[in-house]
Amino acid sequence: MAELLIEAQNLTRCYGARTAIEDVSLTLGRGEILGFLGLNGAGKSTTLRILSGALAPSTGRITIAGVDLLNAPREAKRKLGFLPEHPPLYPELTVAEYLHFCARIHGIPGKQVPAAVALAQEQTQLTDMSRRLIRNLSKGYQQRVGLAQAILHEPEVLLLDEPTVGLDPAQIQSIRDLIRTLGTRHSVIFSSHLLAEVESLSTRVVIIHEGRLVLSQELATLDAARACRVHRIGLRRPPALRILEGLEGVSGVSAQSDDMFRIEHTGESGFPEYLLREAVRREWAPFALSPERANLEEIFLSLTRGNVAPATPGVAA
Repeated sequence: MAELLIEAQNLTRCYGARTAIEDVSLTLGRGEILGFLGLNGAGKSTTLRILSGALAPSTGRITIAGVDLLNAPREAKRKLGFLPEHPPLYPELTVAEYLHFCARIHGIPGKQVPAAVALAQEQTQLTDMSRRLIRNLSKGYQQRVGLAQAILHEPEVLLLDEPTVGLDPAQIQSIRDLIRTLGTRHSVIFSSHLLAEVESLSTRVVIIHEGRLVLSQELATLDAARACRVHRIGLRRPPALRILEGLEGVSGVSAQSDDMFRIEHTGESGFPEYLLREAVRREWAPFALSPERANLEEIFLSLTRGNVAPATPGVAA
């Protein structure tokens, strides 16, 4: 198992009678890019603010690279870089002025500040923008400035809250490429409500719904698990749908065409062999059989439609 850089246990945050998040537990391993997915208002920003130390939980415990965030906040925060949904920029400053200011806030020794600023600008492709006023930058470049301040002190963990929100398609792709690059140097948690973004960037996905964690799993194993429960079969002499529905272990059947059928089943490991054997025995003339790879959209919608039971803390973490 990879070294855990974040371990959050049973986080709950209440605002009076309203509970924003409840009993949320998650981890981040070294080298991971974790996509934090949920509908608007699900609790993503609240959770990230708590993980960053900007907001205290009502109950729960957080360690950052082994340091307790609540008991030793200064030491823990030195290991974190945080980009809020709305970057804390000063539009009247130039990019370089702002990053020098942030470097001192991060506690970077004075002699090291110029080199740290230069490196952050290089990593976020801001070197040519160094003397530009932040107010005159596009939204995409302002987002890069926010990312630059988050990585100035070379933190082990980056927390990015909706890093592509409000950007145009070209800017979105540019920021996604930057996150991939940053993921080679840092462990990353980024929140999003864009399914394609999480699917393209993440090694693991966490889904939160109505303040409760409903899924925490590696994308590769998630797809494999779903594929085991859905198969497509081609039959040159197909029977009536009710006969297919009556096969052992089948929970649903739909016709994709005159000779291709989608079979949902219980996921027993021997089901494909059983299905093919029955098709041959009953002379349905099978010509194709393959598992169906589920996309993240189907999984997300199934978990956020109506009320769902919370995931067991620590599952697939």
